[in-house]
Parts: sequence; C-alpha cells; structure tokens
Amino acid sequence: MTTNMPDLMSQTWQVHTETPPTPATSVRDALLHKFDIDELLNCMHCGFCLPTCPTYQQTGLETYSPRGRIALMKGVADEKLSIDIEFEKNMYACLGCRACETACPSGVAYGKLIETAREVIEDNKKCQGNPSFIRKLVLKNVFLHPKRVRTFGTALWITQALGLQKLANKTGFIHILPREIAEMQHVVDKVASPSKRKERRPILRSEKESILKIGFFKGCIMDEMFYETNQATARVLSKAGCDVVFVENQACCGALHAHSGEKSDATNLAKSNIEAFEKAHVDFVVNNAGGCGAALKDYHHWFANDPEWKERADSFVAKVRDANELLVELPPLSFHKPLNVRVTYQDSCHLAHGQGIRNQPRQLIRSIPGVELVEMSHPDSCCGSGGIYNITNFSMSMDILDDKMEDVQHTKARLIVTSNPGCLLQMKEGIIRAGLQGQMEAAHIMDLLDRAL
Repeated sequence: MTTNMPDLMSQTWQVHTETPPTPATSVRDALLHKFDIDELLNCMHCGFCLPTCPTYQQTGLETYSPRGRIALMKGVADEKLSIDIEFEKNMYACLGCRACETACPSGVAYGKLIETAREVIEDNKKCQGNPSFIRKLVLKNVFLHPKRVRTFGTALWITQALGLQKLANKTGFIHILPREIAEMQHVVDKVASPSKRKERRPILRSEKESILKIGFFKGCIMDEMFYETNQATARVLSKAGCDVVFVENQACCGALHAHSGEKSDATNLAKSNIEAFEKAHVDFVVNNAGGCGAALKDYHHWFANDPEWKERADSFVAKVRDANELLVELPPLSFHKPLNVRVTYQDSCHLAHGQGIRNQPRQLIRSIPGVELVEMSHPDSCCGSGGIYNITNFSMSMDILDDKMEDVQHTKARLIVTSNPGCLLQMKEGIIRAGLQGQMEAAHIMDLLDRAL
C-alpha cells in the first residue's frame, strides 16, 4: 500500500455521518456500517502507543502501529481505501495485545476496533465467495464443537503414547510439517489420557469450610493440552475454601473467533456459556487463562445491540473472575513447602492490559515461602504468542520472543511464571531458542501454587 499516512490521517479526520442501512444499501455499505466511527475519531494520533506496540517496535512501519491501523480503518470506513490484501495484511499483523489501550490517554478501545476490522475483512471475503478452507475447517468444524476438540486432544495423546512424536523428531520426518508447527510442537507437554480425564469429579469440594461455590471455566484447548494445570487450579481453589464445579455443556470462550473476524460464531459460543453457567447457579465463574478471561469479561459488549441477551450477559460478566483475582480476595493460602527458587513473572497481555490484573499474581508469588520474585525491565511487553499468532506470523513472533528472552535472562531467574497457556508455550519455546534448557523452566502460576501447597 503506497498511501501517504499523514495525508490519510488528515483526510480521515473528516466527520462521518452514519445513516441507517436500507434495503438498497450495498453489501459494501453494510460492511462499513460495522465500524464505530466515534471510536475511530477518538484516536488523536499522539503516538503514545508507538513505544508499546511490539510490531511497530520490530518494523518501524506506521501501518504496523495502532494509530496507523486506525488511520487505515478510517480510510476504509470513509471509502478512501479498499478492503484489499494490503489492508488485510496490516490488520492481521497485529498481535491484539492491547498494550496500546494501557498507554492511550484518550482511552481508545483498540481491541474492539481491530476485531471489527477483521470482521469486515472476513465478511467481505464471504460476500465474494472466497472463504478460506483452513479457516472453515478449524474455526467452524472444530472449535464450535466441544466433542471434536476433545477428539483432537485424544488424537494428540495417541500420537504421544505411541511414540510417534518422538520418532518424527528423531528421524527428521517432523520437518515435512510447516516450520512454525515443527518448531512449536517441541514445547507441547504430555497430554492427559482419556482414562485420566474420566477420573475428574464433577465437583471438587472445599478442603475446609466452604466459602464459595464457583463454576470453573475449563477452556477448550486449555483443558485438552493443559488438563493438569486445570486440575491444579481446582485444587488450589479448594484449599482456599471453594467448592469447584466443572460446569457441564460449556464451550470455547469465543476469543479465537472474535479475534479472527467471526463475530457471529463468537456470540453463539457466548450464548452457550451463559446458559450453561446460569443453570449451574454458582457464585463466580472462574478461569485461569488470561485470554479466555478477557473474552468472558467482554460478553456484555458483544451483546450491546441485542436486548434479549444483554441483561443475561451483564449478569454473567459480573460473576467472571480470574483465578489470581479471586484468590487474593480469599483467606491466605497455607503453604507448607518452601520452593527456594528465583522467579520472574511474564504478564499475560490479556490479563494485564485486557483485564487490568497485574498485582494479584505477584502478590500470590511473593506469598510462597522461599520464592524470590525478580522483575524484568518490561514484564508486560508481549511475548509474541498472541493466541495463534506464533503460527500465523511465525517470524515476527520469534523476533518479539527473542527480545523478550534477553529481558528474561537479565533477571537470572530459574523459573518464568505466567498466567496464560499461549504465553506458557511461547516462553518454553523461548528457553529452547536461548539455549537455556536445564537452566530455566516455565510454569503456569497455578501449577506453581499447587507445587508449593
């Protein structure tokens, strides 16, 4: 795209008057009506977001910055730019880390803007009869169906149990896969067997007098690839005085669909979750994944124009808590096992920037006997995971990760702790890339707490 950015910025500052769509409204006009023009105009192009944006820091390109992307959105909304391949590339180059929201003095809701831009892109493709086969396979034929996600987990367990993953790595056969998948598979831990999963009780009772009845949001991939972390989280919550209910019929949180421009699918998943947890009659809905939690807390925004579901979404969101957030509000945990380890904490972007939860995980880490917490220079800078960004934008993701690992190494920590599964896998990959195997490990904060308990 050869558009001059300063000129584009000045052009797109023009006041845009919205008119309600009519039956004669073109498909393009219907798509552009999705943009929140008032929110786009809130951006003052001051540049406070630039130092916080990982893709801008890597490239120095204005179109790879939050204000640059907003300017492009304005250009499309005002029909000065096309919804073309270049626009798509710039929108999907964004990690969605939302660090720009923390830095923005105007409070621009950038996360919602980037989701809208991607929704416009994907709806435009559908109108042109050009949907992606892979997108349809993954987003519609897998993640919309919890049973199929479980089948994926079982298939992964079979692959590991038969030694096929080790064999493929040993023989080099793994390299027939795309590089990004071949490299990231190294950091996938052994998944739980189907028989192990059957041992899970529907309710894990509090180990002392019950204070709360909480519904545990398992997540989709989280429960398949990090089953033991979910179990550890439930144990920690039970030790804190909670009856933990593994609510039936819950679905994917919808974050992957919302971030990928499939908003209608995201809202359908949200409806399934709202209904499931309403029937459970729990005090709180608790999760242990920063990305999932940010999506769950956004449900009321997803239904802002749907009066039938808005009130139910409001009630659901009022109950949503991250596990770190809830644990610091409960009586202190009683630790019995000093760990004697130097730790650094990597903020999950969607936990820190999306939910504003920063101090609670640190408070919990510091409460563990023998743990020394050493902060990085930039603990809340993105690690490059971004959901599936390390698959779809592998090179950029690894560049961001390498910078993060330099920051990690300066702490001389032996343990990197985080609160999101994607971040955890990314930091494990970072340890391998930095040649620190045997010197450093990465762990979810709930696993760390469980280990100390």
